[in-house]
This record gives sequence, structure tokens and C-alpha cells, in this order.
Amino acid sequence: MTAAAPAAAPETVLVGAEHLPLYCPGPKAPLWSMHPRVFLDIADTGAVRCPYCSTEYLLKPGTVIKHGH
Repeated sequence: MTAAAPAAAPETVLVGAEHLPLYCPGPKAPLWSMHPRVFLDIADTGAVRCPYCSTEYLLKPGTVIKHGH
């Protein structure tokens, strides 16, 4: 019997205003890591974790989010 490979640690991704609206998986995610697209609200806390893959997204220091349209 072989031992199972250890699970990969969740990734942490720094994002700026140019990445908003924020969603996971991102456009550069490898095919094997795909899951349903979920939009993530990072504006209030500056950090958010994807409920599917546990990737953590953090706002870059000094990022200004413009509210409204």
C-alpha cells in the first residue's frame, strides 16, 4: 500500500484594483485546479478565502477601491 501524497498548501494571492471584480479560479489557473467560478468580496476586509479551493486573496497595501459605477 502506498501513502497518499500530502495535500498542497492553499495559495495566497496579492491583488490590486485592476483585478476587481475578484473571482476564483483566476484566468491563469491550471486546468486541473478548475472549479465553478465564484465572485469574492474583498472590499470590506481586505482579505477573502475561496470556498472551493481555499486560495486566500489579499489586497496589495495601498490599494484604493473605487465604489459605485
